[in-house]
Order: sequence, then structure tokens, then C-alpha cells
Amino acid sequence: MVLPLLPTTPFLLIAAFAFARSSARLDRWLREHRSFGPLIDNWHRDGSIDRNVKRTAMIVILITPVITWLFGAPLWIIACQIVALSAAALYILTRPLPSEGHR
Repeated sequence: MVLPLLPTTPFLLIAAFAFARSSARLDRWLREHRSFGPLIDNWHRDGSIDRNVKRTAMIVILITPVITWLFGAPLWIIACQIVALSAAALYILTRPLPSEGHR
């Protein structure tokens, strides 16, 4: 899932949290989803983020300010974006990788 200039993971985790409390059917669907299920399971089990997900997030974080610059955004917006994205990158990079049996 791609949302311009917005990280998807927080929205996915919020949805998983809300579905778990509102509907057993929606919770089960999300946890059994081919793409989202493993991400949610890793997060619930030990707060981990898969290496490929981290790599993809870092690529998007690095190219987002460049794309913003190419669209002609003012430098102050790009600077704010870099600060926010740096905080997100630090958080993502400091999360553990899933344990060997759960990748």
C-alpha cells in the first residue's frame, strides 16, 4: 500500500488495533491477510519489523524529500519533512528483527 508522503505502517497498526476490538471477523481477516498478517504478527509478538520492510521504508524515506524537491516545494517544507522522516527512520531502525523462526 502506498500513500504519498505518509508511512503506511502506523495506519496498519491502528487498523489492527481497532479491528481486534470491534470485530472478530475483521481482526481474523487482517491477521490472515497474505501481506499484512505477518507484519502484524511480528509487531504483536515482539515489536519487530522484518528486514525487507525496513529496507523498503528506508528507501521511501530517502527518496521522499527528493520527490518533494522535484515538485518545487519550499525548502522549509523539505527541512520539516527531513526532520520528521529522520525521526521515523530512527524508530524503524531501532526495532528488532523478527526471531529466526518467525520470519
